[in-house]
Amino acid sequence: MLAKHSFISGLGRLTSHSTSSSSSVIRRQQFLVRTLCGSQISRAMSSTSEADAESVLRTVTPSLDLKRHKGQAGKIAVIGGCREYTGAPYFAAISALKIGADLSHVFCTKDAAPVIKSYSPELIVHPVLEESYSISQLSEEDQRKVQDKVLGEVDKWMERFDCLVIGPGLGRDPFLLECVSKIMLLAKKFNVPFVIDGDGLFLVTNSIDLVHSYPLAVLTPNVNEYKRLVQKVLNCEVDEQNAEDQLRSLAKQIGGVTILRKGKSDLISNGKTVKSVSIYGSPRRCGGQGDILSGGVAVFLSWARQLKSDPESPSENPAILGCIAASGLLRKAASLAFTKHKRSTLTSDIIECLGESLEDICPAS
Repeated sequence: MLAKHSFISGLGRLTSHSTSSSSSVIRRQQFLVRTLCGSQISRAMSSTSEADAESVLRTVTPSLDLKRHKGQAGKIAVIGGCREYTGAPYFAAISALKIGADLSHVFCTKDAAPVIKSYSPELIVHPVLEESYSISQLSEEDQRKVQDKVLGEVDKWMERFDCLVIGPGLGRDPFLLECVSKIMLLAKKFNVPFVIDGDGLFLVTNSIDLVHSYPLAVLTPNVNEYKRLVQKVLNCEVDEQNAEDQLRSLAKQIGGVTILRKGKSDLISNGKTVKSVSIYGSPRRCGGQGDILSGGVAVFLSWARQLKSDPESPSENPAILGCIAASGLLRKAASLAFTKHKRSTLTSDIIECLGESLEDICPAS
């Protein structure tokens, strides 16, 4: 470092005092000084873990082909939606379609189904989940029968899905959470990936075994959800000074699941590597953006898994690739929406920018 500073200083003196040099030589010397200083600062500021999100998007996103048939670009299912929360499952499911999945399902409670159906005819809505209030008068045996019926309805579809999104708008009803716990076990039986968000993270934080050592599980916690995970699993507080190492430790402790920690820079780890995505973004923090992200991760994860059959496919974990791609696209769409709507930007505005943002990076033709 000292030698480099001496070299730069010498060039500066040569530039200032040499009278025999032509002006063009001086300009080249000045450019060299700026380049050396600038590259030194750039290396100091850059993170070796920063992912090239746009490159990942180009790699993972399949080309549009007239020979492909319905379903080959992805069949996604959202498990969530109750009386209080109907927007979150809609945002996750419609985002999956807007990004490019062929089919998007929502498994929700009977009360939520008509509302979610009214948002869009594009979604396939299954009103099969039950909450405690609707079965409270039943005996324990009859309640088990209801639970078996719920699982049977989901089981009929499970093998068809490329990925599940579990948690948006789920709520914290005990009976409903118990049913979803069994749905997660069913997904693992069929080797179906799942993305855990929202109240699904509340469930998992209190029952880590549901995801432990399942490599196809992705957790997408926000700041508060991440804090609870760290306290539960690592038995300590969040350490912002060593954020990457702590995230790696957390993912490793849960058996190598992939965690996408949402923040100013999104951090992604499966316990082995840590990647960050910092491009684009928006200062507008309206609710629902995490639902877009979870739907996006499901789509890109399923596309990355399809690449595995290609001998020239990237060696990176499909879950890591899915997280990088979804994070990068959401940030670009949020940035574009903000340029159009500024302070009034809503989640629905960001969703409408998903297609345009992906097209800008991966043109359809």
